Amino acid sequence: MKALQVFIVEDDIRNADIHQKLISKIEGFSVIGIAENFQDAKDLLPDVKPDLVLLDIFLPDGSGMELLWLIRQKLRHTDVMMITAAKEVEYVEQAIRAGAVDYLIKPIMFSRLKETLLNYRSYRLKVNEMSSIDQTDVDSLMSKRRSIMKEKQTAEADYPKGIDGLTLKKVAGVLNKSENSDGITAENLGRTIGVSRTTARRYLEFLAAEKHVKTELYYGTVGRPERRYKPVKNESPET
Repeated sequence: MKALQVFIVEDDIRNADIHQKLISKIEGFSVIGIAENFQDAKDLLPDVKPDLVLLDIFLPDGSGMELLWLIRQKLRHTDVMMITAAKEVEYVEQAIRAGAVDYLIKPIMFSRLKETLLNYRSYRLKVNEMSSIDQTDVDSLMSKRRSIMKEKQTAEADYPKGIDGLTLKKVAGVLNKSENSDGITAENLGRTIGVSRTTARRYLEFLAAEKHVKTELYYGTVGRPERRYKPVKNESPET
């Protein structure tokens, strides 16, 4: 199977370059173009006809979701994978409805991107080899969609307003890393998962109220003491 051609739609050229460099390290993929805005992507995609588009949602002149629907209408042999900072459940739901093959939340790790792309390539290989299918084959092909739907349902758990399940899962993952056993500040957490300090503190205070983390004041060398959040042993938030 020839290398799958990838087109990147990302308004931050630094992120686009990072994605391109990461993809160049993964066998079986080739980046054939980059667009930094909605209009350029809309103009270029019908000409290049990539196998896969890596698509951001927040573009300076339009919505990536609108572009996703246009791709579904005009380029039916092109798949789309969302790579975005959008953490709201409604965006995940829209992406699933529009047929996105996956939804990755920034900042992404190379290992996660590699796993996703290799799984996608395996799927394409399997489809290309099939001449006819039975129910077992259908179930196998649909398994990825079921996995995404399961994550969506988890994100829609009965959390209070302002708390999103997908973001909560990322917060829990950071807290449970061994290097954070002594706790983490809202500022450091926000920097790690790509949200504001205020947003990070809201999630940490929620976990503290649920007794999944404990808090203590950390006195540095200068300035006011910082509030540090430490995971409670043998406890983790239900995500």
